Amino acid sequence: MYKTQAEASEFLQGFMPELEETPEEREVVLCAPFTALDIISKSLHGSLVRLGAQNIHWEDAGAYTGEIAGSMLTEIGVRYVIVGHSERRQYFCETDETVNRRIKAAQRHGLTPILCVGETKEQRAAGDTESLITTQLEKDLVDVDQQQLVIAYEPIWAIGTGETCEVSEANRVIGLIRSQLSNPDVSIQYGGSVKPDNIDEIMAQPEIDGVLVGGASLSPASFARIVNYQ
Repeated sequence: MYKTQAEASEFLQGFMPELEETPEEREVVLCAPFTALDIISKSLHGSLVRLGAQNIHWEDAGAYTGEIAGSMLTEIGVRYVIVGHSERRQYFCETDETVNRRIKAAQRHGLTPILCVGETKEQRAAGDTESLITTQLEKDLVDVDQQQLVIAYEPIWAIGTGETCEVSEANRVIGLIRSQLSNPDVSIQYGGSVKPDNIDEIMAQPEIDGVLVGGASLSPASFARIVNYQ
């Protein structure tokens, strides 16, 4: 929940010039608050940056005050949508069932869902990481098209805490996630205190296809350094 329309425009003015040397095959997605999506969309035409939203409702219309429908997103050029982020699960009672319904709604509208899975510090300490993530995947991916999907592994204890998961461990868990999928080519990202000073090491891991960036994406220079990892 950052950036007004004016702040989003200012961000783009600093960010877009930093991408002039970025390899074309690199996919960059900005997942902005709903109020900033339209103004960002108008600034992205012809660039390699894609637009993403932070949530979607499972119904196409109806009495769901405060929610957002797929057609409202696609109309303004949104291509991706985050589903099941740990903050949605933690603060807004998101369950694996509602996550599954949101994923299917996204795909129904031609959007690519970015499914977030991951464990808390307590679950990791109890040795439940593998079983929890396996269960999340089983429930979240019921009847989901794995050809139109991105998954982000977010160890919840590493989000915004400055405590990054060891890259070898993140690589191991992402390999576990891949082994659970019917489509091993799904792009699987790591999320959790990704910063300019650890991005090169993260992206050197063989199982990690990309990153889901939180706080470090708020600064144009910081996010550009992550996009332009070496």
